Amino acid sequence: MMVLVDVFFLIAGQTSATLLGRYYYTQGGSSKWIAAFVQTAGFPILFFALFFFPSKSPSSSVNSDTPMAKIAVVYIVLGLIIAADDMMYSSGLKYLPASTYSLICASQLAFNVVFSYVLNSQKVTPLIFNSVVLLTLSASLLGVSRESQGATGVSGGKYLLGFVLTLGASGTYSLMLSLMQLTFENVIKKHNFSAVLNMQIYTSLVATFASLVGLFASGDWKSLKKEMDGFRSGQFSYLMTLVWSAVSWQITSVGVLGLIFEVSALFSNVISTVALPVVPFFAVIVFHDRMNGVKIVAMMIAIWGFVSYLFQHYLDGKKAKKASGDSAQGGS
Repeated sequence: MMVLVDVFFLIAGQTSATLLGRYYYTQGGSSKWIAAFVQTAGFPILFFALFFFPSKSPSSSVNSDTPMAKIAVVYIVLGLIIAADDMMYSSGLKYLPASTYSLICASQLAFNVVFSYVLNSQKVTPLIFNSVVLLTLSASLLGVSRESQGATGVSGGKYLLGFVLTLGASGTYSLMLSLMQLTFENVIKKHNFSAVLNMQIYTSLVATFASLVGLFASGDWKSLKKEMDGFRSGQFSYLMTLVWSAVSWQITSVGVLGLIFEVSALFSNVISTVALPVVPFFAVIVFHDRMNGVKIVAMMIAIWGFVSYLFQHYLDGKKAKKASGDSAQGGS
């Protein structure tokens, strides 16, 4: 049941957050630091969730043998990685149509397979390798596409920059997932949902602070009032867009961490890929993104890669079930 809830959180949150982020830019928003800030700033709402999944003691969400200083360092490092990743994602979304952006994010699964193999001892089978190749090809097709004058109306150079930043963010995101799995297995070592919430809260706190520093250091904060006044759908819509973006990203993050905690980093990333056909569909309806032939082919290849991984997951489950049955018969 918890896995199903996490899957719903991830898909629903990721889809709505991506669309709201694109809406922010199309309505006149321009601050990449604000777009990065809202990806983690909603963490205070998770304190309400702690009431439903409380720890039995203040330290029950971490291993009692692990020094708190070590936990703090891990959370700070992960938080800074999240802040950098959010900045790259928000920059990519500014220069790309939402449908193209979403499909390029398919490459994060390919990156995740590599990091899971190196850091988490994930077995790489021919079907998983096939999935990696297909998803990488899907992203590459979009990278060489000349859709530089699409819904975003940006130049070819900025389109290429958006592609590179989104691809880099995907790789960073995949590394972060594998590091989080390592943290759960080797540092926290506690099997309760409050551990998931605590990791999300403290890493988001660090990432939010880093985004605020960037916002003020870059001078973007000086233009926020002008940006709000110039928002095409009004000031209230501007505020609601940021608020619901923050809420959507937190829902997404809880789903992501929950799946890492319950299953694995790779499985979490695979479920994230499920939302890929959903975002372009709504982007075409809401933002009138162009769904050209290259994009359709890229989407089909991405789905093919996803199905390839699912089939491997099915075979692994079937093999484990058979081994369990054989051991039960041997014991009797």
